[in-house]
Amino acid sequence: MGKHVLLIEDEPNIIEAITYILHQDGWSVTSHSDGTSAVERVNSATPDLVILDVMLPGRSGFEILQELRGADGTKALPVLMLTAKGQSKDREAAEQFGASHYMTKPFSNAEMLDAVRALAS
Repeated sequence: MGKHVLLIEDEPNIIEAITYILHQDGWSVTSHSDGTSAVERVNSATPDLVILDVMLPGRSGFEILQELRGADGTKALPVLMLTAKGQSKDREAAEQFGASHYMTKPFSNAEMLDAVRALAS
């Protein structure tokens, strides 16, 4: 397998779709669906890349991203923010908090692969 992606997402269909797309491309994918314990999961999994949903149970993806960017071990970790919200204020917030890339749902398989490949290189 290739590099490791940690997918922090609470929608089972999205988890299944992204996992399938990335496995087909040789990636190792693990998922986590709770915002409250997401930072601990990132620290224990030591992924090469995180795909982080904005709306999660317990804690928002923006809060998680802020904490990741504030810690020495994860401040440079590539984070792809994924959300159903396409408003410019959400994109601006993602950039302000240090997201490496921002993608809205729905997304194409090619779009996801291109973003992950670019962030992991």
